Amino acid sequence: MPLSDDFPFRAGKPRSLLSQALAGTALGALLQVIPASAQPAPQTTPDSTAAMAGTAPRAKAPKNARTLPSSPTTDSSADGRVSSSDPVTYLADHESYDKTGLLILEGNVRLWQGEQTLRADTVTYDRAAGIIRAIHHVALTQPDGTIAYADHVELAHGMKDAVSSSMYVRMPDEAKLSSSGMRRSNSRVTDFANPVYTACPVCAAHPERSPVWDIKAHGMTQDKDNQNIEFDRAWLHVLGVPVFYFPYLPVTDPSSQRHSGLLNFNVKPHDHYLGTVFSLPYYWVIDGHQDATFTPLVSTKSGPQLSTIYRNRLNNGYIRFEGGVADDTLRGRPFYNAFGELSNGGKEHGAQAYIASRGEFNLSPHWRVGFNANRATSANYMRDYSLPGYGNDTLNSNAYLEGFGVGSYLRLDTQVYQGLNQGLINNRDLPYSLPRFTYEFQGEPDRLGGRLSIHTTDFVVLRERGANDQRGELALQWDRPWTNRWGQQWVLTARVDSMLYHATRMHEQPLYENAGSHVRGQAQPTVAVKVSWPFLRSFAKGHGTQVLEPIVQLIAAPNTGNALHRQLPNEDSFAYEFNDTTLFALNRYMGTDRLDGGLRANVGLHQNWSWNGRSIDMLIGESFIEHPTRGGPAYLAYSGVQHTFSDPVGRIQMTPSRFFDLTARGRFNPYSRSFDYGEGLVSAGLPFLRVSAGYVYEPITSYYYYYTPHFRHLDPTILNNPYLSKTSEISGGVTGRWKHVHFAYYTRRSISRKEFVANGGVIGYSNDCLTTNFYVSRQNTRIGGRRPRLSVGFSISLRSLGTFGK
Repeated sequence: MPLSDDFPFRAGKPRSLLSQALAGTALGALLQVIPASAQPAPQTTPDSTAAMAGTAPRAKAPKNARTLPSSPTTDSSADGRVSSSDPVTYLADHESYDKTGLLILEGNVRLWQGEQTLRADTVTYDRAAGIIRAIHHVALTQPDGTIAYADHVELAHGMKDAVSSSMYVRMPDEAKLSSSGMRRSNSRVTDFANPVYTACPVCAAHPERSPVWDIKAHGMTQDKDNQNIEFDRAWLHVLGVPVFYFPYLPVTDPSSQRHSGLLNFNVKPHDHYLGTVFSLPYYWVIDGHQDATFTPLVSTKSGPQLSTIYRNRLNNGYIRFEGGVADDTLRGRPFYNAFGELSNGGKEHGAQAYIASRGEFNLSPHWRVGFNANRATSANYMRDYSLPGYGNDTLNSNAYLEGFGVGSYLRLDTQVYQGLNQGLINNRDLPYSLPRFTYEFQGEPDRLGGRLSIHTTDFVVLRERGANDQRGELALQWDRPWTNRWGQQWVLTARVDSMLYHATRMHEQPLYENAGSHVRGQAQPTVAVKVSWPFLRSFAKGHGTQVLEPIVQLIAAPNTGNALHRQLPNEDSFAYEFNDTTLFALNRYMGTDRLDGGLRANVGLHQNWSWNGRSIDMLIGESFIEHPTRGGPAYLAYSGVQHTFSDPVGRIQMTPSRFFDLTARGRFNPYSRSFDYGEGLVSAGLPFLRVSAGYVYEPITSYYYYYTPHFRHLDPTILNNPYLSKTSEISGGVTGRWKHVHFAYYTRRSISRKEFVANGGVIGYSNDCLTTNFYVSRQNTRIGGRRPRLSVGFSISLRSLGTFGK
């Protein structure tokens, strides 16, 4: 193959690249001699394939290559990859010596040394001086995949040192560079004069046009040892227009995978707590398996912060530590919580700190240990600086030991909590679990065809203010499934739940029982039979199937009315969920401190249609309870099982095409003729535009069921009861992309409170070398007595340079 077919400059009479570089200042002018037909074509050789992929090529000289006579000035290189002591081998169509003793190689000349490769039309070699001169269509491939193109290059000490006039360089990650001159020393440091650098593609049809962005500088140094590129007196141009000046601009070498140095700065022009925010991270590569990032932050409304992230990947696990310190000058203000109680807002300002760390280590193939440490000096500090974990009700810290066996799982851990919702949660009321033990086991099928499963969760719960208790639990369950000759699917279940509690200070929160200390237990057997009878038919000429499946379940257990639970602590069963997902559950409480009991039956009808990747799935059902006031949670408002005939529950999921999908579920109260629970999500649109909407309704706000007012004797006309407030909220969003433009918008509105919860959106532009985003958001809920205001931000990502903004 002629060398000119693989060269990015115009074939024909050689032109001075120096004159081309000086003829214009834009990179497009420097590259206007590159027609579309002359772009480097994919090659089957290892060198060009690796270079196109941005990986280090494995240059190997063919067996018939000849060795260049060694120079008396050779020495060795310390990098081990390109050494002047390595022999230089070559191939050429013609070779000869002139009268002065110069070796002249002509016609498709190729040279190899170590992992470097050079191609040219003509090469002369002065053995006495140790200088190689490559002339016309010179292409020099480096071990990292970089390819440099020039019209004239001189090399010394093998191929370690080089000097060139105008040069065009293709680096990994599509980075490109043109320069009016180049000098390389010891294969490690390369200086470029008047460089123009970009990672944007150059338009083949209009090469004279400027790229989307480029950097033009007085000089540039590429340091392979430190893996960085340093620009001297550089301008950032966007569409040919200078927009920002850098007296000194260091960036990471595109060929580098991990490199210590400054990362791109982040700017947030308007934060609702901190004002204008600026941060400049520094990344430190400690060694091959650990690194750290240090991020100083300054803002216009509060004091500075210094945060760090340390990562260490070990042979048997990992450690990730994140923490920070700050001078938070924002002061809390008194506010009323959801119950109408006055909170002083906390004295949470001044010196602050936080940690958010985790780690995990494998002791053996069956055992591992780990930890999660999350702590902050104040919730307001986390809110002000948008720290990870804020927005949750609590911060959870734990340490654990886990074991895995065949059909078994064991966990021993400790749990410590820190409250973040300072208006409702007092840290003195939160529990400590020291320790908690969990074990799960599922056996193999026995002689009768059934499986035995074992479960236990035992713990010791301590509170600084409130009840302390210890629980031992054991649950045994045996399931025997079978299918009869009519296709009916049966499951026989026998289960025994047992537990023993010892509690002290039961008259305090959250139990408020009469006795101060008590030992109490419970044991409940349960027997259940469930049968489903699926009927199957095909339609649409065999391309679709329909399933009609009636389901009936009968459960028998002792009555467990509220009276039987007196003096029995409740640590895990505050929530009771009756919907389509728990219709056939033996126990609809979220834990086991409270159990469903009594004689009851559950019935349901399940239908499914599936065709050509589309589907519609429906379920409707109801429960029948013999004694609802003695066998279930009838005392809970809006539980759905307050009568012998429960509220019907249902679900529908539809995906009739790839342009539309719907999921909705709910529970209807026939006695009040209203829905007591409902939620839905719908999405529709085309690939370039998608619209989604959601709705959730519940006649109560279940979160406040956990809350105990701090003050017992406040004026009842002032106090609110948000537990009985309706939850009625609608949400929506739009996402779209058209060519290079993308956008998104979201909104949440509380219908019951008649106000928006949050609104926001983002619009941006992206192509092969640049991505920009501009976003606006507004949160209308109060956090710690403060109502956040409008938040505005932007970011710009330049390929091979990184992301600026936030």
